[in-house]
Amino acid sequence: MKILVINPGSSSTKIAIFENLNPIFLKNIKHSLTEISKFDSIAEQFNFRKDLILNQLKQEAISINDFDAIIGRGGFIKPVKSGIIETNESMLKTLKSGSLGEHASNLGGILADYISKMSNKEIKSFILDPVVVDEMENLARYSGIPEIPRLSIFHALNQKAVIRRYSQERGMNIENLNIIVAHIGGGISLGAHKNGRAIDVNNGLDGEGPFSTDRSGGVPVGQLINLAFSGKYTQKELNLKIKGKGGLTAYLGNTDGIEIEKMINRADKKAEEVYQAMAYQISKEIGALATVLKGKVDAIILTGGFAYSNMLINWIKARVEFISEIVVYPGEDEMKALAEGAYYALNNKMPINYYKWIWERLWLKKEK
Repeated sequence: MKILVINPGSSSTKIAIFENLNPIFLKNIKHSLTEISKFDSIAEQFNFRKDLILNQLKQEAISINDFDAIIGRGGFIKPVKSGIIETNESMLKTLKSGSLGEHASNLGGILADYISKMSNKEIKSFILDPVVVDEMENLARYSGIPEIPRLSIFHALNQKAVIRRYSQERGMNIENLNIIVAHIGGGISLGAHKNGRAIDVNNGLDGEGPFSTDRSGGVPVGQLINLAFSGKYTQKELNLKIKGKGGLTAYLGNTDGIEIEKMINRADKKAEEVYQAMAYQISKEIGALATVLKGKVDAIILTGGFAYSNMLINWIKARVEFISEIVVYPGEDEMKALAEGAYYALNNKMPINYYKWIWERLWLKKEK
């Protein structure tokens, strides 16, 4: 089976071709700020990115008719259950409108659907585990303010993929496992996965959990309100403090873990304390999720780009190793995770889901 994988990011479009689960081609097409700034919305970038993909396939003498499936990274749609979702008009309408969130990943499903329909044969097109996967238990939704329920927005694609990897390596059934996953990357999200479902997560996109490279994480709410009404900042500037100019950016002006470790090795005490503080907050969140699972934790998985940082990982291990076994899977390998989803769906090893506007949390009621 031949699978085309499409992963649109804010400054790049990654494409890969897999034969079964083996990668045979990978291309990361970089986009300059000048190229991207020409477009007023994510949806307007469609033709630009589509032409780049088609031209790349043409250069490699690869026909669309060769593919059995095309899968794109999932974007902001209605909350859905974990798994693979076949593209349809309802999903495309949501993604194209950007009404639930503007992100480059919205183009993943749109591009996969369009290119699949260029073929002379029927080709399935999918997305897998978008960031809006929602399996949270009702108790986890309470924030203390009824108008602001907690939302499930996290690195679902990578978190679900590393749990599958862990269970396969050990010959265990996911539905019998309790796992805490910490995705430590540009954003940081942690999930308590009980019997295959992410029953509690932090919204790493919008001000919950540990601070990360440029995100503030959870902050003292009263002080934030006072800052908002101080007259010092516009709404846009405050939003950037939460997402864009917070975290390591605000403290150190640097988001590169390798460079920060070099600063620490040069005896930069501030850099060391800030980096330790990020590890401290990640550890504290892991401890909190252990209580969600009532202490019955089969493994703690540390993943994402910062999982390559031995310094950071060792600080976290020192605080949480009493809870459970710790497994480190550095990086996120989104292309492989997407290819696996399409492969399993084509081989009937993963059920194919269908997106509907009215799907929001209905499946939760059905499971009960």
